[in-house]
Formats: sequence, C-alpha cells, structure tokens
Amino acid sequence: MACARVPLDEQQVTERDAAGRERTLPALHPHRMEGRCFVPYKPPPDDGCSPAEVEEFLELARFITEDLDWLLSLPHDKFWCQVVFDESLQRCLDSYLHQAPRGLDFAALPSSPAVADIQRSLHRTVFLTFLRMATYKESKDNFITPSVFGEIVYENFLFDIPKMMDLCVLFGKGNSQLVHKMIENIFTQQPSYYRDLDETVPTVLQVFDTILEKCGLQCDGATAMEPLKLNAHQQRTAMTMSLQELVDIILYLCDSTSTIYAFLDIFPAACSTFHSHSFLSRLTSFYETTVPDLEKAVKKRNFDDKRRQEDLWKRLSHSCRKMIETCHLLLHHTCLQPILEGGENTQTFAEELLQHFTSFLPEKRFLSDYDEQFPIADDISLLQQALPLIDETRTSYLLEGVQSAWDSTGRRKQHSHIQPKNTSAFPVAGAAAAISSAGFKPQEDRESGEDGAVGGAEAMLDVSHKGNNGAVCSVGGAELESLLSCIRDLLPDLGEGFLLACLQEYNYNSELVINNILEDRLSPNLDKLDRAMPRPVKEELPGVLDSRSNVFDDDEFDVFRRDQVDMSRIWKGRRKGESTREMLNDKRHISDQRARYQAYETVVDEVIIEPGENAESYGLDDYDDEYDDTYDMNQVGANDLDGDSLLSRRWRHLFPELDQNLSSFFLVQNNVNRDQFIQDPAVLRERAEARRAAMQQRKGFRPERPSNVVGQPKGQGQSMETFLDRRKKEANKNRVANHNRRTMADRKRNKGMIPS
Repeated sequence: MACARVPLDEQQVTERDAAGRERTLPALHPHRMEGRCFVPYKPPPDDGCSPAEVEEFLELARFITEDLDWLLSLPHDKFWCQVVFDESLQRCLDSYLHQAPRGLDFAALPSSPAVADIQRSLHRTVFLTFLRMATYKESKDNFITPSVFGEIVYENFLFDIPKMMDLCVLFGKGNSQLVHKMIENIFTQQPSYYRDLDETVPTVLQVFDTILEKCGLQCDGATAMEPLKLNAHQQRTAMTMSLQELVDIILYLCDSTSTIYAFLDIFPAACSTFHSHSFLSRLTSFYETTVPDLEKAVKKRNFDDKRRQEDLWKRLSHSCRKMIETCHLLLHHTCLQPILEGGENTQTFAEELLQHFTSFLPEKRFLSDYDEQFPIADDISLLQQALPLIDETRTSYLLEGVQSAWDSTGRRKQHSHIQPKNTSAFPVAGAAAAISSAGFKPQEDRESGEDGAVGGAEAMLDVSHKGNNGAVCSVGGAELESLLSCIRDLLPDLGEGFLLACLQEYNYNSELVINNILEDRLSPNLDKLDRAMPRPVKEELPGVLDSRSNVFDDDEFDVFRRDQVDMSRIWKGRRKGESTREMLNDKRHISDQRARYQAYETVVDEVIIEPGENAESYGLDDYDDEYDDTYDMNQVGANDLDGDSLLSRRWRHLFPELDQNLSSFFLVQNNVNRDQFIQDPAVLRERAEARRAAMQQRKGFRPERPSNVVGQPKGQGQSMETFLDRRKKEANKNRVANHNRRTMADRKRNKGMIPS
C-alpha cells in the first residue's frame, strides 16, 4: 500500500501480476487502471419527442452517472490512475462539456420530471468529478506535488482553455466561488496556461470575423482588393440567407458570448490578456455592425413557427446583453479597479478609460445601449472625485457625445428600475439590467435549479406596439369606461374582459388597441384569450359595520349583534314614575360615606397636663433610649403639602398676627425640593438625550451616516462610500486638532498681533 505523507508521484506499490509474481510499480501506472468503459454523453431529446427517445436518454444518463459515482468512490491513487490513463473517461467528460444544455436550452427540453431529475443528477456528478480533478491535495496523506500536478494536467490535456470556459458557463451559476478556485489553482500550479490563453484570444476573435463573413458584412483581404465582376454572385446577407443558416448564426453567437462573459466573470485575471489583444475595440465594432442587421432579419423575416422567432429574439437579446457586460468587465478590471485602489499609475488608468470612452463615440448604437446598462456619467463622476485635476472640457465632450448617441438612435434616455448583476467591486449607481432600444428589448434571465438553468421572459418582437415605451399607466374609473365605450362602438362583438386586457397590455392606448385588433397583430398572450370574455365581477368590499371594533361590542345594548334588546332599560329624559323631589332628597350616598370620614376627627395640637400629673399617664415619654435622633434637626413631615402643616398651626397659635405672612412663607418653602443629594448622571444624560431626540424629530433632523474610511484590504477593491469618506476626511481634516496652526499664525501676523 502507499506510504503516508509521501506524494502520490513518489509512491511505489507492490502488486502481483497475472502469473502471481510480485512486482513494484509507481503509484501512477497504466497497469493499475481498471478496465471500465465510459460511454459518451448525448443531449436530452427535444420537446415533442417519442417515448422511446426519452427512455434511451434516461438509460444513457443513468449509465454515465453510475460510472462517475464509481470513479468518485475510488481511493486517491486509483482515481488518478483512471483519470490520467483512461481515454474513454476523457471522451465522456469532453462530450458532456460540448453537448450539455446551456442556460437558454432548457426551454426546449421535454417537460418530463424524470428527464429533469436525471439531468440534474448527472450535472452534479460531472461537476464533482472536475472538482476532484482540479484538487492536488485531498488530505494530509493523499496529495500530489504541486509542480507535478501542473505537469500532469497540462501534458495529459486534463484541462485546457476551452474546457475551462465550458466549465464556467455550465457550472458558474450557483458555484462561482468553487469554479473560481478550480481555475485559479490550475493557472497557479501551471503558468503555461497563461501562454495558452494568450494564443486562444485570436481564435475567439475569429468567431466574430466568421459571423461577419456569414452575414456579408466583411470580406477576406484578398477578395476586398479585387474589383467585383458584373456577373459575380451576390453576397448573402442576414435577410437573404436560408432560415437555418440564420438560426445557426444566432445560436453560435449566443453560445460564444455567454461563454466568454462567464469565463471573464469567474476568472477576472484573464481580462488583462483579452485587453492586450484589443478585444474591447473589436467587440464594440462587431456589436455596432452586426446587431442591427440580425435584429432586422429576426423581426422582418417570415417564420412558420412563431415560437422559433421568439426564441431567436430572446437569444439575440441575451447575446447583446452579454457583449455589453463583457465590455464593462474589461473596463472595470483593467481601468476602474486600479483607480479605486489608488495605485501609482492612477492618472494613466484614468487616461486609458477616457480613451476607451472616446473610441465608443462613433459606435452610436453600442454607446447608447452600454450607457443605459452602465451609465457613463457615473464613471466620469467617479473619475472626477478620484482625480480632481481631470480635464472638464474632455468629460463634457464625452457626455455630449453620449447624449448625441441617444438622439441619433431616436430613443429617450430613461432610468430603468431593474438592477443588473453587480460585476464590479463597487456599486454602479443607476445601472439598468435591460438594454431597451427601438426594435431591441433584452429580457432578464431567471435562474432555475442548481445547474443554473436560465429561462428568458417572453420576447417582445415589436416594441413599438407598446405605448409610451411600455410604461405602466393607470386610469380612473370614468376614463376607463370612456375608453371601453369608444372601442365597443367600433367593435361591439368583443367582450369587455378581453378589451380590458388589451388596454392594459397597450398602456391604455385605445387607438393602438383598435389598430392591432383590426390588423390581427395582437401579442401572443392576447391571442390566447377568449374575445367574448366578459368583464370580471368586481368583489365588493366588506361593510364598515362588519369590520368595526368598539369597546361596547357584545354588551346588552349592542344592536348590531343582538336581535332583541331589553327596552325597559332604555329611556330618554326623566324615567317614567320617578319623582325629582324624591331623587334629590335621597341622601343614602352621604350616610354610606359617613363611616369613612369619622376616622379623620379633630386632631389635638397640644395636651395640657394638670399639676400633679405626669406624661406617662397620657402615654407620653420624655425620653426613649431606642429613639434615633438622626432627623431631630429636620422637621420631617412638618411641611408636607397636605393643607395646614403642623408648624404653621403652632406658629399661628403663638403669633396670630403673623398668620398671613407665615402662610405665604411656608407655601414657598413647600415648593422647594428638600432633597440635596446629587442625581444619577446616567439619568440626567438619558433625559438630555431624550430631549435632544425629540427636538431633532420635530425639526426633521436625520442623523449623519457613520463614516467608513477603513474599507476592505488592499487588492480587493473599495466601495463608493469608502472612497467618498476618505476624500471627505482628507478635505476637512484641517478643521480639527492643530492642523491649521499655520493659517491661524498667518491671520494673527496680518492683524499685527505677532511681530514679523
């Protein structure tokens, strides 16, 4: 068996051959591989397929899942022997990466729960297999030397750049951190992959050139230099090519753009390599040239299947959004992030960013779509805060160019309420998630399941049918009835329920509703409705009496819940048979209270002791040894505010003439707080804080946001709030301490207070 704490590439094992003789082999040896055949993967059948095809896929997926589960259960040395030397395993994994359904492909899969379950299980098993293949150390005893691990995966083509791109697009959603660690570990242990990535970028750019050539938008260099013959065959365009070719081009574009964005989003270190090949300028030029022609072809061409047209429009919208997000990723990781980190070459990165924005100005369509999703004004504002000395003339020129791009496309710049995925380390204010334009409205992705299945919203093939750019509009009851009567006068056969749905769909534009009904151009969801659908019955709100709540509920006089009430206990005015004189002469309430007040009889102020009598006979004692004389100096209870005090009565008895003055004197003394102890400071602070909070609430004062100048560790990016707090601290630090002593000294000297 393998020795502990020895890397797998240095281990030796002793086994018996077929003849029974012992032999010593390296732990990684082809003879130690198990003889198991892994079958290639095939994608699930399309919706509407026969039960036999579904059963065939289920059986194939079950075989692959069982084989991969067996592979994952092998010990460390056996697993790597199978991975390195079993070619059928590599063909199986490669086939899954090539043919597994991507996000937008799940809409065409059969709705069978069995197919979804087995596909989800297989997806998870394949991901665990690649995750183990990308780990060189599983435990303290099971590991491979890092440098040898890099050579193994590189020389045996266990991973390459296309495979890593497919891993990102297939498993990135929901597992982005794990996939990032996988790819980062592979690039760290084998730096040769950076050279392969540099050689792969031209191949990626060739994808865009191929699409341009297929659409007749770009020719080869040799052909472009020669004059065209008069009888030369006319070049194909997106409008003249076959329908299947158009479908293939859009599917190819959607898959390519999604894969590139997923790879750069998961592994941002690759952005610098793509940026070095001028990928940004090539992508923007491709967008400006190709997108309008493809949109026109999808909208204007006749499709026998409307669902196919909607699917193509959805994929084209998805491709446009991914291209714009890819451009933003490249700008962020190559220019914006270094500016936020505040490195040495901040001015250089700012100049490069402005140069890229300037290069966007001729691309009107791309610039307006990019500005709607990631407003350029926010990035320029960030630059102005980071670099106050930036040229304002240049920034104003850029902003005017952005507005000119909006005007040239015939669109009005609006603020979208949909927030995009935050691909940067700082929040981009006002960024929109959808790219809305004339004839182009991308739909938001929706994640479903752990495998990252993506389904788009229903594609809107004719955005102009929506009044006011699809804005939601609500009308009052009288106005709605007027719109309904206007349409019913022209189209009396339609039900009010159907007309209400049409008005809501087309922003309560009656002319647009009438026009689309007459031309039979209603949206698909309205075509499915019954045109004679009646108006839905409006639910009545519950009565006020049914929902009331009162302290007299359920008492004997609650007429809302009792059918019978004792009327003999209810009268108005003087009760019948009752005499007013008898009621006034009834003094029973006085006699009832007499016993209570008898306890408070006259108090004797002084007791006169006759000669020959002592105080003990009256229960008085001159001295009590147990008496505590602590409060002898204080007249405890003598000056209580309970009417005539004891002291006042004694002084009034001795000096009747001072009665009036004494009364006013003791009234003032009684109002003075005799407690001379210091109050609890915590109580005083609490009262002061309560008064301060009440005052601030009355004045509408909002507390200042706490400052955060520490931020995140260097290299991980800083948020917009952290950057602004640092700038505010730097600008205002001379207001405290003695940082402004030079200013104050100059001020005193100017006033002649200090001899110069």
